[in-house]
Amino acid sequence: MGTFELFKAHLTRITDLKMISSMMNWDMETYMPEKGGFYRGQQMATLSGIIHQMAIDPRLGKWIAQLQKDNQLNAVQKRSVALAKRGFERSGKYNEAFVVELSTTISASHQAWQKARAADDFSIFAPMLEKIVSIKRRECEILGYQDHPYDALIDQFEPGTTTAEVDTLFTEVRAQLMDFVHRIQLKQTPEVDFLYAAYPTNEQWDYGLALLQQMGYDFKAGRQDVSAHPFSTTFSPEDVRITTRVEEKNFYGMVWSCIHEGGHALYEQGMPTQYYGLPVCEYVSLGIHESQSRLWENNVGRSMSFWQNNFDALKNRFPEQLNGVSLSGFYRAINAVRPSLIRTHADELTYHFHILIRYKIEKALIEGSLEVRDLPAYWNACYKEYLGIDVPSDAEGVLQDIHWSHGSFGYFPTYSIGSFYAAQFYHQATKDIDNLEDEIASGNLKPLLGWLRKNIHQHGKMYTARELCERTTGEPLSFQYFMDYAFKKYGALYDMKVENVL
Repeated sequence: MGTFELFKAHLTRITDLKMISSMMNWDMETYMPEKGGFYRGQQMATLSGIIHQMAIDPRLGKWIAQLQKDNQLNAVQKRSVALAKRGFERSGKYNEAFVVELSTTISASHQAWQKARAADDFSIFAPMLEKIVSIKRRECEILGYQDHPYDALIDQFEPGTTTAEVDTLFTEVRAQLMDFVHRIQLKQTPEVDFLYAAYPTNEQWDYGLALLQQMGYDFKAGRQDVSAHPFSTTFSPEDVRITTRVEEKNFYGMVWSCIHEGGHALYEQGMPTQYYGLPVCEYVSLGIHESQSRLWENNVGRSMSFWQNNFDALKNRFPEQLNGVSLSGFYRAINAVRPSLIRTHADELTYHFHILIRYKIEKALIEGSLEVRDLPAYWNACYKEYLGIDVPSDAEGVLQDIHWSHGSFGYFPTYSIGSFYAAQFYHQATKDIDNLEDEIASGNLKPLLGWLRKNIHQHGKMYTARELCERTTGEPLSFQYFMDYAFKKYGALYDMKVENVL
């Protein structure tokens, strides 16, 4: 085999092992028996060690060096080599002992988080979280950074992004979005109780599957299951799994978690399968990934156009629960802006205050200005400051998210970044697709999915997030698109005068 073929075969084996690890994690979240946690953690740690050894194999470094000098490579091959070089250099900074320690600690931490959340007791999780934070602080030093240790962590999820840039985004959130939300809160709150009536779980499940089908999710290349925390995972572009959480008295949560995770899955199902194993057959960044889920969840799933097509069928399915509810009443309810305890249940505006709080906490934990033992009190104080809410319990407060038990520090800011990308992408889609809102109102979501396939999905990791945004919209990410979207939509909903709308 030639050098590129050897290079590709090696990377494909690494990808295969990573997908096996993802399968084991998916099973741990869905079907693994309660007693399986210890050995599953050991198995995943062993696999992580093997993957790491392959990732730093000197032969891979040799092939990369040779291929960098090969002028015969096409654009995809050159991009794959450049991405592989970055990965090889990053992996080389870790030793196997650290990788195994991190994997083992994460597995144990996840089990501790589950027990703590069920018992509503942060103290059960705290010792493991202290270990996670300690390891992540060490990881920052291993990777290196220029200005702030958190730079090393966010770069793993949103390559090229710095803490200073995230600070700037959240400064705009505080300056513009908080004031707008405060103005909305002076208005009358719409009726929302019917969203939390008793909706049979089986009927909810079936309705969620119908929504996914309508979006274009390919059930021959995926499936949906139940987990404590909804998520999506990928084993290949032809096997993309999602999960949801179904609660009898939280129909709202089930619907939009299905749409949200469905948006993630559509992105993965649209990856270029012919490049499986190469870095270009991966998502660009978690911000871009999140843009796909938030675009479907909010710009589509909470739009009037979407429910003009779906509301009558929904009312026929749940006539008792929606008795006397009009389309306009339903639309106002699903877009009600009000502070909430749970991030995943938040409206699309106050959602970013939840992310801001987590970002502040992560940054403080990593820089050492906050210790784990003080986390519940700090969390509760932030919720009071930013959302005006008293947190009644650990389960509804500091234990509500799974991310820290997975060691995913640096992840949370990508949720807001993704929402801002989504607003900019959707604005462009309305310009490029004739009568997009009318198409959605008629139940035809194919034009939008086709636009996303063409402009986002098919490129995989061929471009950076910034380059992809500029190719698609003609300019870098701009927070103003999100604020203009918010002004236009919520200004009309709450009868408010707004200016500077695109």
